[in-house]
Amino acid sequence: MAKDTVTITRGYVPGVIGRVAELHACFYAEHWGFGVVFEAKVATEMSAFLECYDPNKDLTLTVSKHGRVEGSVTIDHSNEKEGVAHLRWFIVSDEMRGSGCGSQLLEAAIAFCRDQGYTSLYLWTFKGLHAARHVYEKMGFTLSLEREGKQWGHCVTEQMFELSLSPIIAASDVGELS
Repeated sequence: MAKDTVTITRGYVPGVIGRVAELHACFYAEHWGFGVVFEAKVATEMSAFLECYDPNKDLTLTVSKHGRVEGSVTIDHSNEKEGVAHLRWFIVSDEMRGSGCGSQLLEAAIAFCRDQGYTSLYLWTFKGLHAARHVYEKMGFTLSLEREGKQWGHCVTEQMFELSLSPIIAASDVGELS
């Protein structure tokens, strides 16, 4: 594989924790004034997640260009409710934003959840991230909860988006209606 190609890799790749934390820290510091609390949260939680990574239930995808991580998305199964997955650490670098790789990452993550039999997928974000919200809604996520919170080290209007992954029943599977 040539180093100048764009690749999507499943699972751990060396440097992914530091690079994903860096992408998040730089973007959110520049646009929202987030600081060390947020960066440490991303790095610490992603590290703990990858140490317990189960490839049958969890998914981490990274997009790389020139051998450098330029984006990621994670599916975390460690939820208190059976059949529910948590979408985490979705980000794409400035260089890759607008290339369609973010949509590719999300489509692959959703397909993984369906393949694994998850019935629901959720994510936390916050009000004001219009481009991300557009992508989530394009993928079928709906806003299910808004509240003031500080889970990222700043007071923001936190938003929870959910996607039902219930199987789609084809008309041919239903039979005739009387």
